[in-house]
Amino acid sequence: MWEETQPGVLRLPSGRLVRGRGLRRPLPDGPLPHFAVYLLGRRPPETPWSARWVRWRDFWLPADPAAFREGLVEALDRAGDERVEVACGGGIGRTGAALACLAVLDGVPAQQAVAFVRAGYHRRAVETPWQRRFVAGFGAS
Repeated sequence: MWEETQPGVLRLPSGRLVRGRGLRRPLPDGPLPHFAVYLLGRRPPETPWSARWVRWRDFWLPADPAAFREGLVEALDRAGDERVEVACGGGIGRTGAALACLAVLDGVPAQQAVAFVRAGYHRRAVETPWQRRFVAGFGAS
């Protein structure tokens, strides 16, 4: 499990910890993830841990919302006893939106999920209006 004091680690209401990060920055010191969800416009590099790629261009929305949801469901399940990370290029917009959607899956009302992630992860998480609308509608889908 991650330590809550590690940078970029968000505690979900269930107590599960998920690390968000930007792939353009060096890998943080400390333990490696067991599983990751990567939100990128093109395939991410290979990793020694298990990972899922969700095609998601910078500043946009996931190309396949069903695959995105499947990846988050797996991430939430695995975060119960494994180190899970969610990452995009910069670690703020797409990562923030995914963390907000994870929070919805974990019981945060969709209308409060962006504020939850901004308070617990990064103050500018979920960068675009359409990403905020996507999160707000995520609970209904």
